[in-house]
Amino acid sequence: MNDAVPQAADTEPDTEADTGAPQDGPAGPAPLGVPRTPTGNAEVDAHVERLADADHLTTDGHLEVYEDVHRGLRDALTALDTRPGPPPAQGHRS
Repeated sequence: MNDAVPQAADTEPDTEADTGAPQDGPAGPAPLGVPRTPTGNAEVDAHVERLADADHLTTDGHLEVYEDVHRGLRDALTALDTRPGPPPAQGHRS
């Protein structure tokens, strides 16, 4: 009978370097493939395209991109309220 204690090399699972097979575990970042349709407004389209940056980040990096895009879109909407419109109609004086 052999009462030898197994060595670490005997008990550790094979790694990718040893076998050439991929290791189990979470996959890296991958694009979701969600289409981003242009709006026709260059400023808004630039912010929406920024969302593509999240495709290459792990989920903990998404928040920064989403907050940046949200801030940019909010600023673009706010700018619409501050743009001068046509002058108000003047009443006719007699």
